[in-house]
Amino acid sequence: LLGSPKATVSTLVQDLETQLGVRLLHRTTRKVTVTADGAAFYERCLRILEDLREAEEAVSTRHASPRGRLRVDVATSLASYLLAPALPDFIARYPEIRLELGCSDRLVNLVSEGVDCALRMGAVVDTSLIARRIGSMRFVTCAAPAYLAARGRPAHPDNLREHTCINYFMQRTGRVSPWDFVREGERVEVLLDSPLAVNDSNVYVDAALGGMGIAQMPSFIFHKHQRDGELEPVLEDWGSDPLPVHVVYPSNRHLSTKVRVFVEWAAETFEGYSSLWPR
Repeated sequence: LLGSPKATVSTLVQDLETQLGVRLLHRTTRKVTVTADGAAFYERCLRILEDLREAEEAVSTRHASPRGRLRVDVATSLASYLLAPALPDFIARYPEIRLELGCSDRLVNLVSEGVDCALRMGAVVDTSLIARRIGSMRFVTCAAPAYLAARGRPAHPDNLREHTCINYFMQRTGRVSPWDFVREGERVEVLLDSPLAVNDSNVYVDAALGGMGIAQMPSFIFHKHQRDGELEPVLEDWGSDPLPVHVVYPSNRHLSTKVRVFVEWAAETFEGYSSLWPR
């Protein structure tokens, strides 16, 4: 339709709206904007065109390397501290892949939102997804030096109730995550009544760095700020159970070459971070 008269395009869109029974565009005298149905239809059409292109490439030898749009969803902290620093290597290896990296702590629906694969922390309970474990992590309880100088250090997890702590709550449910501790077979779960709770991992870390209270965060985040002298560990004789890290993709979708090479690259990349994982 490129180069077609505006009236022709408008007629074709209106015919399509009639056929679908929905409005794809919202029209006023000043501008034309896409509706929610229009945006969803557009994304689905892009996916269909991408599948057709991949089907052609699967039976063709014209392309020696994977190509096309690759949509990946990653938890914010994994993206900031582990994935983003390694991305130049992926882009150099696969220059024909157009990577779209969605970063949030929200649990996206890969199928309905058209996401090819995702990196997730924790157990994968969705049976519609294929999960490949690429690592694990543990949590470290810590605080800024200024906070510890002013308030002291807890000697036992129960002492956290006497401190100001920073809570993290799940975006989808609003549920505050409890803090778990393990030591020589003893387990303690603490659900804290905190004056501050956030649902973004980067903001959570910023609050800890600002001395707003004691926090519990993944070791790969803590160690970076410990090296910079910005955070110190507390309750060091208490640990936590390892939390797995997976790369997941829909089981009912053909595993395209671009997804396969990303999965392999992610596994290789996170193997390089093995010193950060608990044994």
